[in-house]
Amino acid sequence: MKAQNGDTVKVYYKGTLDNGEVFDSNFGGEPLEFDLGAGQMIEGFEKAVYDMEKDESKTVKISAGQAYGEINTDYILTAGRDKLPEDLIPEIGMPLMMPTPEGEPIQVIIKEFDDESITLDANHPLAGKDLTFEIEVAGILRM
Repeated sequence: MKAQNGDTVKVYYKGTLDNGEVFDSNFGGEPLEFDLGAGQMIEGFEKAVYDMEKDESKTVKISAGQAYGEINTDYILTAGRDKLPEDLIPEIGMPLMMPTPEGEPIQVIIKEFDDESITLDANHPLAGKDLTFEIEVAGILRM
């Protein structure tokens, strides 16, 4: 049976960047379960799993546009250092939580700072990156 839209699939995966760095993996743990076609996963990952069979494995390269998107410069913000808590010692790459205009918390990353200002990036950490996934289908449940 090949995985189709509407099926619940269980997969093992390992995601790597172009430099070979592993950014996520569930091999050796529990399989990831999701409904194929429901938009729960990045577009390229769903497309890769479509038509795979139980116990089938493959490696796919997913472009940034089919993964977490390109870097959106609208999500890079500069603010005065006075907006940070006084006891915070900023570091490049440090994650922070900040509220959106609607009050919802989002994670941002410190991109740069000086004595006067700080630049924060609210893009997904994998935005702008092509990703490679090793995928193994552990199960398919058709309703």
